[in-house]
Amino acid sequence: MTLTTTEIAKKLAGEVIGDASAVLTGFAHADAAKPGDLTFAETEEFLTSAENSAATAIIAGKNASSTKKTIIRVANPRIAFAKALAIFFPEPEFAAGIHPTAVVASSAQIHPTAHVGPHCVVGEHVELGVGVVLQAGNAIGADSVLGSATHLFPNVTIYPRTQIGQRVRIHAGAVIGADGFGYVLDAGVHLKVPQVGKVIIGDDVEIGANSTVDRGALGATVIGKGTKIDNLVQIGHNVQIGENCILIAQAGIAGSSKLGNYVIIAGQAGVAGHLNIGHQAIVGGQAGVMNDIPDKGNWLGSPAQPDKDFKRQVIALRLLPDLLKKVSSWEKKFSGE
Repeated sequence: MTLTTTEIAKKLAGEVIGDASAVLTGFAHADAAKPGDLTFAETEEFLTSAENSAATAIIAGKNASSTKKTIIRVANPRIAFAKALAIFFPEPEFAAGIHPTAVVASSAQIHPTAHVGPHCVVGEHVELGVGVVLQAGNAIGADSVLGSATHLFPNVTIYPRTQIGQRVRIHAGAVIGADGFGYVLDAGVHLKVPQVGKVIIGDDVEIGANSTVDRGALGATVIGKGTKIDNLVQIGHNVQIGENCILIAQAGIAGSSKLGNYVIIAGQAGVAGHLNIGHQAIVGGQAGVMNDIPDKGNWLGSPAQPDKDFKRQVIALRLLPDLLKKVSSWEKKFSGE
């Protein structure tokens, strides 16, 4: 792809300072940039590195300037960086049609613009909307609905009755709608509770590789629009996740818990069942949440507690060895040893 700095600046709502006709053919980190590449600088340190690189132009903040390079000034370099990457590295296109090795039920409704790749299985009464992509090896259970421009990467499994919105991306190996983990003890034996609910996923959700979302025992497990779920995340049955949440790798949400909007659950954190996590709450890495969290709460530790309380305890623990030494010396002094 070949574009001028002016053309790129227009796409990024930016301003060119320097050579407005410089030709850009790629995008790279400053350390690897070559002539013709665009790079970006979020801080003064990065700007210095970019200026000393072989890059032709630099995306930088509103007040940035350079005597060495052409600058594309933008309001937010990181947002512009994301948009520029999409320009230089567009998503691959998938031709409409059904691969000969795919198995598609006669009752399924496949939009003519959808792509059904090799070895996919599409069950009875499934609906695939405009521009849906099933890359390869996908299994779509009966009565499921996939909204327009939804994209399933290889080997994603969708269990029956799952409802997926528009522009959803689900990465390789994810399983949506498997049985929730529900058992009751009956005469010393774990008796399975049938899981007869479903999963509902809103628009613009992204779910990472090998993550799992269990269907409801009754009713639905719900993932709100705009939520982004990392790799290796477990969502239990009947969980309700609000809009625009972030769930980071190896996090786990136990059954029937509810997350508000814009909640962040950091890596390896766990939320026990039947809890309420307020809007804009943040749960730190490896935290274990045992109680409800209010709106905008920031919690750390296991069991999780408000971050200020946790930090005070950590500081106190660091002082404990010296305190024990002092106590020991006092004991010896006053005991006459």
